[in-house]
Amino acid sequence: MRQVLILINSDDKSGEHLSLKSPIALRMVNALKEAITKDSPEISLEVMSAAALWSDHFKEIRQNPDLIYCPLTIQLPHWLDFPLQKIFMDCREIKARRQWVEQHLAYPTCQGDIGLGNLWLPIIWTAKGPLYAEVIGEGEMPNAYQQPIHLSNKIRKPLYSLAYQLLNSLDAPPSAYLLQFRLSTEQQIVFDRLWPFPAAPAIASLHYQQPDLFACYWRCLTHQPILDIAIIPPFVNAAQSSRVKAPNKVR
Repeated sequence: MRQVLILINSDDKSGEHLSLKSPIALRMVNALKEAITKDSPEISLEVMSAAALWSDHFKEIRQNPDLIYCPLTIQLPHWLDFPLQKIFMDCREIKARRQWVEQHLAYPTCQGDIGLGNLWLPIIWTAKGPLYAEVIGEGEMPNAYQQPIHLSNKIRKPLYSLAYQLLNSLDAPPSAYLLQFRLSTEQQIVFDRLWPFPAAPAIASLHYQQPDLFACYWRCLTHQPILDIAIIPPFVNAAQSSRVKAPNKVR
């Protein structure tokens, strides 16, 4: 029987409970669980803390050859062998990714923990090519995410090019990615980092797009096609689907 393991960032070594002190984590987990059960109601699903990966229980369930890993945290041990292991390790090397962007694409990048990105471009990286959803932004309150943040074509085109070239350079497997960035006072893209899964800002997509980013993540992990992204009313008359073909030329 196929089994799904959702991995979260928590100090609970038992892996049995999510902390109620993390409402964003709970919303992420619930959104992913809903996407999975709608698509595969017969599947066995379990949520486990990354801190519980050393437990006997994990040693037991990892023996299942049909186990599907669905991480919702970047904080995973290097020894964990799963299909997205390499891209997760690459995305954890924030400094290396920033250096690559600076050297190969000539974009400015965030320095240390100063001036971090407050915008996220969702990229659904499929076997057929990328789909770009509308940009997500953080409001005045922490963890209050909004979609869409409308950007001009002058910003969109180089942003899509940056995303495509970065993911292509990493030989990225299918997944729902978030490219975190900000805009300088001159409206120039400043690259921050790349997330290889629908991190916290992705919750904004639950009210805006269909399939949402958690459903896209599940479909990518299970090699299901995603042909387009639809906008949920009442947004449908205010914006358009953001499906864009991968750029062929390097910036």
